[in-house]
Formats: sequence, C-alpha cells, structure tokens
Amino acid sequence: MKHALIIAGSRGLGFGLVREYLARSWHVTATARTPSDELVALHRDAAGRLVVESLDVTVGGQAAALAVRLKGQSFDLLFLNPGIMAGSGTALSDVPDGDIQNIFLTNAIGPIRAADALAHLVVPGGTIAFMSSERGSISTNDGKGTELYRASKAALNSLIRSLSARHGKDDLTVLAMHPGIVRMSMNGPDAPLDIETSVGGLANVIEARWGSGGQAFVDYRNEIIPW
Repeated sequence: MKHALIIAGSRGLGFGLVREYLARSWHVTATARTPSDELVALHRDAAGRLVVESLDVTVGGQAAALAVRLKGQSFDLLFLNPGIMAGSGTALSDVPDGDIQNIFLTNAIGPIRAADALAHLVVPGGTIAFMSSERGSISTNDGKGTELYRASKAALNSLIRSLSARHGKDDLTVLAMHPGIVRMSMNGPDAPLDIETSVGGLANVIEARWGSGGQAFVDYRNEIIPW
C-alpha cells in the first residue's frame, strides 16, 4: 500500500487530497495546525489508514520535530499544500508589513523548509508536490490584481527549482501544481471547478508523472505552465 504525507490536510484542497488518496486505497498521514471537524471524522472512519499529525509550517523547528516523530516511516508522496491570500485588492504600499511577512512565510518559505526537513522520508523515485498557482508564473503575469499572492507563489516556484536541484541525486520527481480555479473562499462561489474535480486531476497528474524525475510546473490537467 502506498503512503502519502499531506501537509495542511485539514481543509479545502488539502482535505480534498486526503479524501482522494484514501479513496485510492493509499495510507495517508495528514498534518494540520488545528484539525477540522471533517478531518477528525474522517480519521475516525478511515479504518486505521489515516494518521493525523500537528504541524504549523510557519513555526521554526516544527517540521524537524515532525520528521523525528515519523522516523522509520517512508512515503511515496509528500504533498505540501499550505497557502493563504492577503492584500488582494489593496495597493502594496497599504498592506501591513505583518501581512506581507505572513504570506511569504506561509506560501513560500514554510513549505520549502518543511520539504527539506521531510524529503529524506520520501522513497527513492518518489514525488514531492507543492500546491502552487498559475498566478505564480512570471512569464504570464498580466499584472491584474493579487500582486502579493502572485509574488509569494513566484517565490515558491523559484524555491521549488532550487529544492529540486538540491535533491536531484535522490531521483525525486518535484512538481509545482496549479489546481485550477476552484470554488473556495479565495475564488468565490462562481469558480468553474469543484474540489473533487481538482484534486482528482492532481492525483492523476502525479500518477502520470510518477518516476519521471526532475521538475515540472503543471496544472490539474497535466498541461505545462511556463515558469
């Protein structure tokens, strides 16, 4: 049975991924800062195939402590899902410094630090995937809104490429993934995709690219996005 470690699996797309991989008969370890009622209920009903761990990627040392707790385990997939929106519709000069620091720490620095701390638990030839966004593409940036979010995801993508280079000898496949425009609070009720369609597509892409090695920036349909 394959084993996935899903970081930030308590709500939204992360919780959707937990459900998707359980439905595919994987064993799943999901982390959360605070487990949602839905994750607690799923844990109760998962017949021992779901483990819930505590992790806040913005707090230094927590990912390393998680790696210690997971010592001796191995994972076929490490999926890092943390992400927040901040400063949308606000001039950058008016966004509080604390919000700027929080979005970069949550969307870019924290996930990479966690991946570095946990990468040694991923099996040779396994996959590390990050929830990125097409808005993180520099070459397609049309300058329309969400500047701070775009910048944080562009920073994540840059750091993903560096991480891929650091772990290249481990023969890992490293993916930056765009989930599509999904009906969640970030995109509103009129977004074209539901969570189930998005996470099902992401899981299919991961399967299609299994063992390919290297790095790629792709969407939930396996279409390449320019960096």
